[in-house]
Amino acid sequence: VKSHRMVSIFFEVLTEGILAGERVELRGFGSFVVKDYKAYLGRNPRSGELVTVKPKRLPYFKAGKNLKLSVSE
Repeated sequence: VKSHRMVSIFFEVLTEGILAGERVELRGFGSFVVKDYKAYLGRNPRSGELVTVKPKRLPYFKAGKNLKLSVSE
């Protein structure tokens, strides 16, 4: 029960930081940021029709050096 509460608090703080536009870094693991994407013309893969994709903000994770090294071994 305590571990569940700790994990919940961790994700709440992480989410609050990301929503505030802050870069959240976990040393050795990676960092989370929000990337802004502009509107662009895309294509519907089913019909081939051109569609306008609205601008959006999406969370982005960049793996840290230690994590990359651990996975590649």
